[in-house]
This record gives sequence, structure tokens and C-alpha cells, in this order.
Amino acid sequence: MRKLIIKTSIVIASAALILLLIFGSALNQFYQPLSSIGAATAFKVKSGDSLSVITSGLVDNQILPSSKLFHFMAWWRGVDSLLQAGEYQFDPGNSQADILQMLVDGEVRQYRITFIEGWRFSDVVGALSSAPGLKITLDGLTAEELAAALGLEVSNPEGMLHPDTYFYARGTTDLELLRRARQRQEAILKSQWEKRLGALPFTSSYEALTLASIIEKESNAQSERGRIAGVFIRRLEQGMRLQSDPTVIYGLGREFDGDLTRLQLQTPTPYNTYRMNGLPPTPISLPGESSIIASLNPDSGDSLYFVSRGDGTHQFSVSLEEHNAAVNRFQRKQKSGK
Repeated sequence: MRKLIIKTSIVIASAALILLLIFGSALNQFYQPLSSIGAATAFKVKSGDSLSVITSGLVDNQILPSSKLFHFMAWWRGVDSLLQAGEYQFDPGNSQADILQMLVDGEVRQYRITFIEGWRFSDVVGALSSAPGLKITLDGLTAEELAAALGLEVSNPEGMLHPDTYFYARGTTDLELLRRARQRQEAILKSQWEKRLGALPFTSSYEALTLASIIEKESNAQSERGRIAGVFIRRLEQGMRLQSDPTVIYGLGREFDGDLTRLQLQTPTPYNTYRMNGLPPTPISLPGESSIIASLNPDSGDSLYFVSRGDGTHQFSVSLEEHNAAVNRFQRKQKSGK
């Protein structure tokens, strides 16, 4: 009898050991990178899909070699009813454990879109229209309707979005993205407005944003933006016209073909700062944070003019005579190609 008990114990222990080894091997396999994922692979889970439907789909899409282990581990962990709908991206190196956790966390595939500093609002709309996975809801709306949809206090959305890279999941609407960009720009402008220098010729933060949009278009060199802001601030304070080419170009719209003429500089538009006093009625581009900071913290000095050197930087001048000489010098240099 004692021998029988010993033999039975040995059999049970052996069986337990075998089961433990099998489970250990399965667990190891569960955490090993999947060789079946050779490149980034998209996978969709529909709302209401069961664990069985999801695992079958993963096998059908050659993401999982088999559904049994994945199905068992989801059940054993108690997350079989917690898998979330959405579009996912599985990459080389992902394990079955990674995939299960992503489905539980709802770590859906992220797309990205970048709004560039200096873009117009129309450039943003064009980028949105071709953005993958984005749901378009604003197509055909006027500028006034877009401004209303964004909850703006002004009737033109120009300049009211923060240029940056934004991530989104499939099914996100264009309005959701624009609202995020608007809120970001609003927060930056509010923060910098509260920290502004004392005496500036602005009656509102919107005017500061308008000047920032002009600074954005005038120079790509961040080191110069404070100096450019100083020139414009001094001109505003002294009642001089801004005489900014980018404002003229913005006002011309589609009439501008890349070559700004003397006649166009003399053509009156609400944005021609050669023909009008003060700031244009709205921003002319998406200004970045550095341009907003510059508009509210201009460099001190006495220069009232600047001209492009043709290398991305500018020559600053105090007098008109000095400026005209600089214009002639750098224009000749650009024409000669030297």
C-alpha cells in the first residue's frame, strides 16, 4: 500500500512538473518577440468584437501564429472583456504580451500632422484634407464659419493656431485637431501677454499676435526676431508705416506670382502696409512662440529699417539714407549672384 502511495505521488509530481514546464514554455513564448511581424502592421478592432473574433483576426492577418495561447492568457489574466476598439499598429519586436496590453490599454495607432511656422490658415486646411485617418467635417466652410466653429472671438482664424506637430488616432475630426492647435496658441499668447514689457503700442494681445505673424514671415533667423520686432515697434510708436512686403503679398492673395512689383506695392489692400498706417486687420500667418515673444519683448535700439542680405539675415539701418545704400548694395549683390 505504501509503495502504491509513493508511486502515485511520483506520478502526480511528475505530471505537475510536466504541466509546469509546459506552462513555463508557453509563458516564455507569450513574452518572446513574434517572428510573424516583419514590418509595421495595422490591425482594426471594431466596437463589440469579442475576444474570439479579435484573436481569429490576429491569426488571419498573420500577426499571431495561433489563437490558443493568446486567448488563454487573456482569459487567465481576466482581461478578455477589456479589449478596446480602434486601429492599432504592431511592430517588429512586439510579443503577444505586448499586443494584449496594447489592446487592453487602447494604445491605438497614432498619426501625425505638422503645421509649419509661417503657414497660412489655407495651408493648414490643405494639409488636413490629405491627412490619413482624419475625419473631414469642415470642408467648404467659409473663414467666418471656421472661426465660429473654433469658438473664436474674431471672424478670421488666420494666425490663431499654434504651429507644431500633432498626433491623433484614426477617426479624429479635423475640428478636434484645430481646436487643440487653437487652445495651444491661446495659452501661449495669454502667458506671454501677461509677461509683456510695459510700454508697447498694442491695445490687445490680438494686435501682438498680428505683429508676431509679420515677424514670422520676415525672418527665419530666430536670433533676429527681437531686432525686427524693435524696428516695427519703433515705427508704430513714431507713426511710420510698417512697409512690410509679406503683408502686401498676403493682401494680394492669388494675384501674387512670386515676384513683388512696384505696382503691387502701390496697390491699396487692407493689408498693404506701404499704403496704410498701423497694423493690418488680422495676422498673416501662423506665428511660432519665438515670434510671439519677440513681438512683446522687442530689442532696444534706434534702427528703423532693415533689408535682406540674401543669406537669411538682414542689414539694419537707422536712417533712410543708410537704408537705401544697403538696399542698393545687397540688391546688386543678389543680382550678380555674389
